[in-house]
Amino acid sequence: MATKHEQILQYIDGLPIGEKISVRQIAKAMTVSEGTAYRAIKEAENKGYVSTIERVGTIRIERKKKENIEKLTFAEIVNIVDGQVLGGRTGLHKTLNKFVIGAMKLEAMMRYTEAGNLLIVGNRTQAHELALKAGAAVLITGGFDAEDHVKKLADKLEMPVISTSYDTFTVATMINRAIYDQLIKKEIILVEDILTPLADTFYLKTTDKVARWHEFNQKTTHSRYPVVDLNMKIQGMVTSKDILGQALETSIDKIMTKNPMTVNGKTSVASTAHTMVWEGIEVLPVSDDSNRLEGIISRQDVLKALQMNQRQPQVGETIDDIVTNQMVLMQGKPKGEEVYSCDVTPQMTNHLGTISYGVFTTIVSDAANRVLRSYKKGDLVVENMTIYFIKPVQMESTLEVFPKILEVGRKFGKVDVEVFNEGILVGKAMMMCQLIDRN
Repeated sequence: MATKHEQILQYIDGLPIGEKISVRQIAKAMTVSEGTAYRAIKEAENKGYVSTIERVGTIRIERKKKENIEKLTFAEIVNIVDGQVLGGRTGLHKTLNKFVIGAMKLEAMMRYTEAGNLLIVGNRTQAHELALKAGAAVLITGGFDAEDHVKKLADKLEMPVISTSYDTFTVATMINRAIYDQLIKKEIILVEDILTPLADTFYLKTTDKVARWHEFNQKTTHSRYPVVDLNMKIQGMVTSKDILGQALETSIDKIMTKNPMTVNGKTSVASTAHTMVWEGIEVLPVSDDSNRLEGIISRQDVLKALQMNQRQPQVGETIDDIVTNQMVLMQGKPKGEEVYSCDVTPQMTNHLGTISYGVFTTIVSDAANRVLRSYKKGDLVVENMTIYFIKPVQMESTLEVFPKILEVGRKFGKVDVEVFNEGILVGKAMMMCQLIDRN
């Protein structure tokens, strides 16, 4: 049976798109305290089907699919530009296809303005009116208001008219940055993207006997299974080690490993890989926010996903991508001695114009990973990094990076990295890695 909290979430999820929500309204409808209603609304916001907008309130929005994550809703635009909704609030849940900057004559402007667009324009009433009639939303820059008949038209057509105090160029930059950030998020592989779903997961219940484990083992050849209670909440894990020497009639809850490590569907695969290697775990149960079983993820799933991700082209470039793209293997060096050059671009510096600490750690990490991969094939996870010192390096300098393997084993590697600028040692670090084993 669903808890009261889960019932409230189901109620919110069933509300029409665009409907306004309040704590008091939910509390009254579900006969719960305002504190309980508030917590449920916040979780709904985290799950992505509710959005809270300043000076507007909380509204039910359409939950976006991962493949469509780079498209923003008009509600998100309001937050990005610190805007005020002048009309058409019921259309805030709709998705923005593209934005058009209205810095041209009216006739030319309308040729580029289509349904689902956002027209960014100043105090031009006729443009506001024509854009709404074309099915586009309007973002008025410079802090200007809209005419009353435009606001009424926006309400009638359910297309938002938003006002912001920022100028057109600033607004366009802010929206572009937000879309770019969404593209980066899209590329990050999450556990929910690769997990074995509950429908395909073999799991045991606390009331099952050891005989049930043997049935599953013969059927699947797997040896690790999550254990759940009657409400599907994760209670433990059972492996072949737990089963060894146990009678067939022994209850699973007597021999299982209690309170096992779990992972959430929104956790990144990279983070999960580190956990699995660090803890020596082969299979992790995937749970929701209520600790209910949603599926499992194995070390093989993680390894396959990481290898596939390395072959994907980057669309939204992160600072790490910028740094690693600057790392070039220097030619003409003796065999077995790998040296990399790296140009320090303005994006790689701090507010003082010198190389940032984070960029330096990325350089060290990338150099160590590259040199270890020449010895060991497979994916590596950083176990720890020690930076002994780092000196200021100006932008547009060229660094020479010398990674040297101190020790390498079957499942680990230790690398010393020295960084030079014009022959002067400017940084020194040591990094230890673990290899993600297929077994």
